[in-house]
Amino acid sequence: MKPLELDVFLCRTDNFGVLVHDPETGFTAAIDAPEEAPILEAATRRGWKITHIFTTHHHTDHVAANLALKEQFGCEIIGPINEAIAIPGLDRTMADGDSFLFGDHTINVIETPGHTAGHICYHFVDDKLLFAADTLFALGCGRLFERPAADMWHSLQKLAVLPDETAIYFGHEYTLSNARFALTVDPGNERLKGRAAEIEALRADGKFTIPTTLGLEKETNPFLRAADPAIRRNLLMEGKTNEEVFAEIRKRKDNF
Repeated sequence: MKPLELDVFLCRTDNFGVLVHDPETGFTAAIDAPEEAPILEAATRRGWKITHIFTTHHHTDHVAANLALKEQFGCEIIGPINEAIAIPGLDRTMADGDSFLFGDHTINVIETPGHTAGHICYHFVDDKLLFAADTLFALGCGRLFERPAADMWHSLQKLAVLPDETAIYFGHEYTLSNARFALTVDPGNERLKGRAAEIEALRADGKFTIPTTLGLEKETNPFLRAADPAIRRNLLMEGKTNEEVFAEIRKRKDNF
């Protein structure tokens, strides 16, 4: 089985567009559809025809180009069953634990409520790829618009059990702000300090911070580290539950 080919580019102001291409079948999936023109430019540059859109959630900055791309390519739009009514052009719904094939590549669907009520992530099992959109960012997680902090914490735990080498593609270039915030709640983390310096340099050069890996996030992302004793001490929350610590971290990031 030939490896998948990926193209990553910027859409809108800070959304990432991603095309995933299977060279054996010619299938090409857009991970969400934030903006028509950059997606078309990437597809044309690579000589790929978009056959699928894998929608993660219903927010406009992730579905704005659904109908335009479907009209041009006749692509199949797949998305979360719990947000089906809000996703333009949806053809096939997916629920937590569902699996489907993209050529010979198995994709597992992981429902991750928190940012929205029905958000899903796409895990390409054998390829060790996770498209996490607005659930898990590099050094961050999505804002809680539709579900409480405890739900997002449990959603993140569903992702945390994947292999550490899993490459994570996320929905927005928020990493520099996330790094600066992470240092405020985990200032003694030497791995985080080094990573923050690397991110400062990347962004100063205009380079993307995508992808990350799950192993790296577990070492440095405070939103995955609510059980860490040092973070709990820094927040004066040593006797609190993981959910309570996570909620406090999310609240502080909202006001950062």
